[in-house]
Amino acid sequence: MGVGTTEVKSMEVSLCEEVDSALAPVACARKGLVATGLKKDQIFVGDINTLYKSGNTTVDVKVDTYSNVSTKVTVNDIFHSTKAALSFNIPDHKSGKLDVQYVHPHAAIDSSIGLNPSPQLQLSAAIGSKDVSLGAEVGFNTASASFTKYNAGIAFNKPDFSAALLLADRGEALKVSYIHYVDRPDGFTVAAEITHRFSSFDNRFTIGSSNSIDPHTVLKTRFSDDGKAAFQVQRVWRPNSLITLSGEYDSTKIFTSSTKLGLSLALKP
Repeated sequence: MGVGTTEVKSMEVSLCEEVDSALAPVACARKGLVATGLKKDQIFVGDINTLYKSGNTTVDVKVDTYSNVSTKVTVNDIFHSTKAALSFNIPDHKSGKLDVQYVHPHAAIDSSIGLNPSPQLQLSAAIGSKDVSLGAEVGFNTASASFTKYNAGIAFNKPDFSAALLLADRGEALKVSYIHYVDRPDGFTVAAEITHRFSSFDNRFTIGSSNSIDPHTVLKTRFSDDGKAAFQVQRVWRPNSLITLSGEYDSTKIFTSSTKLGLSLALKP
């Protein structure tokens, strides 16, 4: 909810990290029932998902191939601008979690607590406007009485660019992100991220781009200083249906499997 999670990620040009070959058809019924299947190599997995809504309450239940049942109950406007969600998995009796969110036009708070004897606590908050926003997040493990994470950041947004400064990894890393929206009919966008680690004095950088080839096709590219280059082509070939081709090349693995290619297909009636 804070700048440390949402704001910074929204400014990065996204590109799939995992591009293993997969074909994933999705079939949707019109009565709140969704069946999803995925075939990877010789293994087929799938799940059935159903959604029930009544007033401010939504119940989402999913059953997968291994008979695991995931349930999430969401209550909107339990208080003014406040939403609560209870989630748990069967048969994992330690998977229960309660999330509470408060959203205001200039502030937001997101909290989470595990429903078990030694719960994990998470809290994030953000304040600001459409031009400048500040955010922070903390995580606390009650079993070890230690902080699992604490991050903070600030973001600046303008019509033609966005920039962010993030102190991440419990203060061990400083990240700077910048994205520029080039005023062109094809919606060309370029982005860059630089990461500095204080303990090792290591510096890393990644650059990327996004370009609309036509009104239905988007090309994204990514290059990093570790020798990796990747691309993603996504096309909307009918309403709510996508076909995506992605690939990655690792120049450090010339004599091994250095190239990954992936194809995914999402179908909705």
